[in-house]
Amino acid sequence: MQKILVVDDAETNRELLRNMLENDYLVDTAEDGEQALQKLQEGHDGMAALLLDLHMPKADGIVVIVEMKEKGWINEIPVLIISSEHAIETENRCLEMGVSDFVHKPFEPSIVRNRVKNAIELFNYKRHLEQKVEEQAETLKRQSQIIQMQAERLSKAKSFNRLMMEYRAVIMEVETKLKVLNALFSEEYKRNPFESIKSRLKTPESIYKKLERKGYSLTLENIQDYVADVAGVRVICSFPDDIYRLAELLTRQDDIILLKKKDYIETPKPNGYRSLHLILSVPIFLADEKKYVKVEVQFRTIAMDFWASLEHKLKYKKDINDTDEIERQLKACADSIEALDYQMQEIRDRIDCPGK
Repeated sequence: MQKILVVDDAETNRELLRNMLENDYLVDTAEDGEQALQKLQEGHDGMAALLLDLHMPKADGIVVIVEMKEKGWINEIPVLIISSEHAIETENRCLEMGVSDFVHKPFEPSIVRNRVKNAIELFNYKRHLEQKVEEQAETLKRQSQIIQMQAERLSKAKSFNRLMMEYRAVIMEVETKLKVLNALFSEEYKRNPFESIKSRLKTPESIYKKLERKGYSLTLENIQDYVADVAGVRVICSFPDDIYRLAELLTRQDDIILLKKKDYIETPKPNGYRSLHLILSVPIFLADEKKYVKVEVQFRTIAMDFWASLEHKLKYKKDINDTDEIERQLKACADSIEALDYQMQEIRDRIDCPGK
């Protein structure tokens, strides 16, 4: 049977509570705060709950709670205050100090038993969850260490660095092709189809994690076969129709192979994300061979890119409150951005072709 300590300076209250609870628990008693703290010092590890009066001689209930907080016992034992006082200020103060519940006088046996039972069960469930979180955190820490070790090993391998050089080369090839198209477009239409180009290479850690999620071991062959976005190019355009026109001009080139297309502009993700993704196979020219390498090219408008940057911060920051509300606001912003992009495009068309 679980052990409970009842602390009250009135013997009548101690005996009443003992009679109510002794069928389910081993009930010990204390006459005041000093005696309670002594018993807790001797055996707090085996204590299932503490029923504590607030107003007592020598050391009152608040003194006991303060001492329990200092020693960390408040996190190990659920405390239920037994009191005839109903002041909101007192209850708030006790709850802020870590008290689990209140049992008000005069005592009703069924309420006392249920409150004690619920407090113990909830406290045990909370401790179980905290233990699970600690175990998961330790597991994640070990996984992170493994990933870091694998990434370090990978980054030191000559063959891996050679592969990364090839991915850097394909980025340069795509950037050159886009800049040529930009010059041609500017010559023909007197404006530029895109505002800027950004590029990036996945880190060894990111490559390892992606292969692990997909269930593949870390080999150069698996990187080339199953990670299509090691090399990434992001093209920021002014208007949606420039995205489609530029993507078409790029993929029409006879040395480029379109492997996959995901149109999140036409069919946005549930969170509002909009972008056009192309997985391309593009030739690079090495000292002794011509080789096709995969590259992901993303096309976004300026507003889409700003939105995606903000959404990325929300996804990877852990200490943010009200994430549901922020996600709702981001979705509303994404919808507004879509309307604004097409409205600006319409205004541009009216400026370029005033007779239409």
